[in-house]
Amino acid sequence: MNGYFSSYLVVVVLFGLGLAIVAGGLLVNRLLRPHRPTPEKLLTYECGVDPVGEGWAQSQVRYYVFTYLYVVFAVDAVFLFPWATVFASPGFGATTLIEMFVFLVFIAIGILYAWRKRVLTWT
Repeated sequence: MNGYFSSYLVVVVLFGLGLAIVAGGLLVNRLLRPHRPTPEKLLTYECGVDPVGEGWAQSQVRYYVFTYLYVVFAVDAVFLFPWATVFASPGFGATTLIEMFVFLVFIAIGILYAWRKRVLTWT
């Protein structure tokens, strides 16, 4: 049992060492940086445009829907790479092919649903 916990001790020591390096770097940066605040430096930065008006702005929900759809289909595309490696292995051909077609049918249903709900139109 002693050898079992010693492996965790190595992980804890390495984690502490990494934490000390990061904290030391941040501390040295704070000590060495110049600190001369001016009113211009304390203004909110908005992509090079001077801040005007209130801080509240209304945004369209469709942008978030496009982002959500992109993330969903990007994650789905990530599953294609392991499938391709397993498909090349002997004895897994037909089973993996059927599983991939089931997976692609689910993706197609999702795209069809988004298309029918007019989510994919950019107006």
